[in-house]
Amino acid sequence: MKVCGRRFNLYLALALALALAPFCGCRTSGKKEKNVSAIRIHVQTSSDTIGASQTVSVMRSGPVQVVIGHEPILTEASVVAARVIETPGGFAIEIKFDETSGWVLEQFSAANPGKHLVIFGQWGDKLKEGRWLAAPLISHRMAGGVLVFTPDASREETDRFVLGLNNVAKKNAKGFGK
Repeated sequence: MKVCGRRFNLYLALALALALAPFCGCRTSGKKEKNVSAIRIHVQTSSDTIGASQTVSVMRSGPVQVVIGHEPILTEASVVAARVIETPGGFAIEIKFDETSGWVLEQFSAANPGKHLVIFGQWGDKLKEGRWLAAPLISHRMAGGVLVFTPDASREETDRFVLGLNNVAKKNAKGFGK
């Protein structure tokens, strides 16, 4: 009986390559999975609600003081997807919320015209970076569960923030399906 040594070595080399494949290569995807973001969306309130409100400073270049309620109306737990969109003269963040949170956004925007939504964001490894990102004026009822705002952040920070929101949304969707 003849055994071809070359064929055997080829099979052994292929099996060894398949066995070592998970330990070799670039691990950039691991960084993306670790990147998470948090978002807290508050509604502007009157300053006469003692104990239930706080004053925050929004915008770095020309700070504006806004009184908000302590509890956010929306968080990253209800984000379905986020993306950076191009706008004339810059970029904005578009966030899509789940159906229930879409109704919350619609109700609060319909009940508070002329007030501001005040948005706090955190991003990066272990949520090290964060600040008040925006305070868009509520000018109309926001139906459809989509919020678009221009952040007080660089493009790089915005990209990392949106990536982190999408990672959290994927994680939440997997947890919901279990």
